[in-house]
Amino acid sequence: MDAARGVAIIMMVVYHLTYDLGTFGGYAIAATTGFWARFADATASLFLFLVGVSLAISHARSGGDRFAKYLLRGLRIFGYGVLLTVVFLLFGMGIVAFGILHLIGVSIVLTYPFLNLRLPNVLLGLLVFVIGMYVVSQSPVSEEPWLLPFGVVPEGWMMPDYRPLLPWFGVVLTGLGFGNLVYGGGRRPAILPRKSPALTRPLLPLGRNSLLIYLVHQPVLVALLALFGIVDLNLF
Repeated sequence: MDAARGVAIIMMVVYHLTYDLGTFGGYAIAATTGFWARFADATASLFLFLVGVSLAISHARSGGDRFAKYLLRGLRIFGYGVLLTVVFLLFGMGIVAFGILHLIGVSIVLTYPFLNLRLPNVLLGLLVFVIGMYVVSQSPVSEEPWLLPFGVVPEGWMMPDYRPLLPWFGVVLTGLGFGNLVYGGGRRPAILPRKSPALTRPLLPLGRNSLLIYLVHQPVLVALLALFGIVDLNLF
């Protein structure tokens, strides 16, 4: 799990580097369309799938938790998302009204009734994803911002990070179902080695500190690019 999260972290940093080069450096990189847009979706999918698997494992190992635990955990992650919303607004970098941290925070709370389900979670998750992809493909627009979590965007909003419940909550549910199927009772599958293979060990610290890296990597990337003259932030 830590190694898989480490891979997702590397993918995220690579994508945000290309985004920063295109947005702040003026380089001819179409970071929000084509290949790079699909790469960003693949990265988000891996993160969200692993969120579901992690919820399955932690729930199984705890022997069952009260709803309050998930509520508080979800509110904490959602609060980090709100912090990013404020930062993006202050620096005029767009609106992050329902980015991936908002989604993860809400998903942690919404998954509580589904924590013990296995195959039904996989099927329900796929259904939510398919319905959500259809809704998003229609590019619905509304003046009501409360519809943002459901894939309906206010006209004219520029959102560099937008992951609505439709379709992305479906990925979390699928991961939860997969985790319950594979890690039943919180036990490691017999086919997995007890120790991490040597090639995956450099990924482990990244996976174990994924939230911290997510919160700080963009300011660090932008600062380094500006320091070396690769991008011009036009601050002065």
